[in-house]
Amino acid sequence: MGGGICVSLMGLDIGTTGCKASLFDEEGLLLASAYQEYPMEHPSPGLYEINPLKVWQAVQRVIAEVTLAVPERRVSALSISSFGETVVPVDASGQVLGQAILYMDPRGREQARRLEQRIGKERTMEITGVPLHPMFSLPKVMWIRQHQPELYERVWKFMPFGDYIAYVLTGICVSDYTLASRTMAFNVARKKWDEEMFEAAGIEMDRFPDLIRSGQPIGTVRADVARTIGLAPDTLVVAGGHDQATAALGAGILSTHQAVDGIGTVECITPAYASPVLGPEMLSFQYNCAPHVVEGLYLTYAFNFTGGSILRWYRDHLAPAAEAEAQRLGLGVYDYLNSHAPAHPTGLLVIPHFAGSGTPYMNPEAKGTLYGLTLETTATEIYRALMEGVTYEMRYNVECLAKAGIRIDSLRAVGGGAKSDLWLQIKADIMNLPIEKLNVTEAGTMGNIILAGKAAGIYRSYEEAVGKLVRPVRTFEPGEPNRTIYEDRYETYKKLSRAIGSL
Repeated sequence: MGGGICVSLMGLDIGTTGCKASLFDEEGLLLASAYQEYPMEHPSPGLYEINPLKVWQAVQRVIAEVTLAVPERRVSALSISSFGETVVPVDASGQVLGQAILYMDPRGREQARRLEQRIGKERTMEITGVPLHPMFSLPKVMWIRQHQPELYERVWKFMPFGDYIAYVLTGICVSDYTLASRTMAFNVARKKWDEEMFEAAGIEMDRFPDLIRSGQPIGTVRADVARTIGLAPDTLVVAGGHDQATAALGAGILSTHQAVDGIGTVECITPAYASPVLGPEMLSFQYNCAPHVVEGLYLTYAFNFTGGSILRWYRDHLAPAAEAEAQRLGLGVYDYLNSHAPAHPTGLLVIPHFAGSGTPYMNPEAKGTLYGLTLETTATEIYRALMEGVTYEMRYNVECLAKAGIRIDSLRAVGGGAKSDLWLQIKADIMNLPIEKLNVTEAGTMGNIILAGKAAGIYRSYEEAVGKLVRPVRTFEPGEPNRTIYEDRYETYKKLSRAIGSL
């Protein structure tokens, strides 16, 4: 691609409740962005589905909006990231046959128990790199075969969501390794569909897409589709990946012992390492082992269900006047709350399981706790203590990862929470690790741009792209006396967490 050509690259992110399209130039400058929500549907209480056709309609709208916003730019290539586990049933003519069952839906529990009897938890982890769980695609497809046999017989392919959108754009059905690894049917070491898992499930392997590496070209946008959304028919569609894996690339995680800390609604630490880690500790701590979008590396997702959501809870329930006061002062609400928070560690301990616990417990019944209240406790101390509690929990995850053989030497922070210097300093002090704040907050989108740009020949390598597009703007180092204070309180936190977990 010549330097005189106005190049633009598009990233698409498909989430559970909305999709986003972003258009960048080759220097990483954001040109336009659009977001569109779609509803989560409940065919009966406690069941969760999403309509693939509504998702595709939303994708068309966001693509058209960003291409219309910058008409002088021509999109050279696009790549797609998406949430995992959920698959779309599609027939041989390309028609969607029904709703997609979401990962939090309870359907598949009985089928997961059947898999446990047939193949076992240890063998499942050894093959697939994920703990045996009904959230994954394979038990959901087993449920469809048992309870919706007419639909099942008509299915040509069950497509993970990012792969489904790529299929509608190009007419080519493939699945990248990172999304395939969220099905519980993928052999993570051999990087192919696993016959043993399909046989145990009673599912035909050819009902899942062919496999492709992230970053490989899939094809070009079909002419009939291109005309309706403002893309040229020769726009290259590049295999993307699972949203956490693309975010790791977008944060510049290209070597071992590095990790990205995505501080969104959920907080997720994603470390990289060089070969599959599938030992008993991984299963004990309920961690996964997944391919990175960068060939030759693997990733694990260590997460807590309350990240930014715990601060939103505080804002909505304990600081109802903060929004109006922040607006009066011309501040963002969290900037306002940060400015009033104590500068030093609190005497409070928060167990942050306000939405159940993530790794390493994975207990949906776990409850949050606020310990250490006195008549002198202030609301602003509680606000800081919430950030401390989430960070203690993530430090515990870092310790568990080390016991499983995955060491983390540094963290790169992205997501909405990474905008808070207060929280990043708390993280450095509690974790006793340097925390890098990046020029990139939307790392998933940046990962898409890097994948698309390398496939289009704009960047010669991922290293070149990261060097050009991703850079630390500030490093938060552990500081005294807070680090030492937190070290002592962390031991108390672990005792409290264990005690509450045994209730």
